[in-house]
Amino acid sequence: MPTHSLRHLNSFKLAANAKELIDITSIAQLDALLPTSGNTLILGGGSNLLFTQDYDGLILHNQLKGIEITQDDEFYYLQVAGGENWHDLVMSCAKQGIGGLENLALIPGTVGAAPVQNIGAYGVEFCDVCEQVQAHDMESGSKQVFSVSQCQFSYRESYFKAKRQFFITGVQLKLAKKWQPELGYGELKAWAQSLNSAPTPLQVANQVIAIRENKLPDPRVLPNVGSFFKNPLVSMEQARTLKFSYPAMPQYPNQGKIKLAAGWLIDQLGLKGYGIGGAAVHQHQALVLINKKDATSKDVVMLAQSVREKVAEQFGVTLEPEVNFIDAGGYSHLDKALTYV
Repeated sequence: MPTHSLRHLNSFKLAANAKELIDITSIAQLDALLPTSGNTLILGGGSNLLFTQDYDGLILHNQLKGIEITQDDEFYYLQVAGGENWHDLVMSCAKQGIGGLENLALIPGTVGAAPVQNIGAYGVEFCDVCEQVQAHDMESGSKQVFSVSQCQFSYRESYFKAKRQFFITGVQLKLAKKWQPELGYGELKAWAQSLNSAPTPLQVANQVIAIRENKLPDPRVLPNVGSFFKNPLVSMEQARTLKFSYPAMPQYPNQGKIKLAAGWLIDQLGLKGYGIGGAAVHQHQALVLINKKDATSKDVVMLAQSVREKVAEQFGVTLEPEVNFIDAGGYSHLDKALTYV
């Protein structure tokens, strides 16, 4: 039975194989393959996946390309194929003076993966710029167009993440010509206050890149999936209790709840550099788990569980992984992965 290595297709660089792997380079090719039966997984840049076992099924690798930009008096409209690189899109827009995506610079992965995770950074989320998402239903083979409301976006969640049966062929983004930079978040705010004039989209993008490069390890040097855990949402009551015990704890209002900084929680426990096997918490960014040296999926799973247990014991807060766990049958989760490591 033929197998296909996935080591070069996941940014954790973990050893894993798939029974079958097909690069999707055209809509016609996708039409001919769908609907599929059995285990089918869509793969973009592999920057947010943790393979815990060999995948016993078919992987469709999104390699669709193409960008079209139209405009009217008020907006730019971008039609972007799902296999395009997200960061390259952001920088192309910024260099043309088209604002709106710059806070999302250097987020790894493909355009097709952006709505699934509702990617976000520095006060901007994908849902803020999205007008529609085009997708193929792998189970029925039908083509569908989703409005923003139909996408059911929330913090790092979407309809596509809940259903998992859609191959995202493209997205349409809507960017205002009367652009106002979003500079109220963290290090960007301090940088903006030092400026003598309003920055351009490219200046903001370059500053976001500088901030991210200073905080996050390059996956080409230290394999990782970026932020491993989501920033937890807690009730206002729990947030007040925690703030009383930990006055320096960062807290951010979020749709009637309070968002905590997962990295801060991990850092307070002195876990930077803490490792199990070949996996470790990054020395400079506690939210990132790295493949330090020939890590196995077991190493990463055990490390994630250890960090989660320590945070829960100290703060009474349960961290939820942002990374997608994939086992032999498809999408999984940390608790299930613990049963077979």
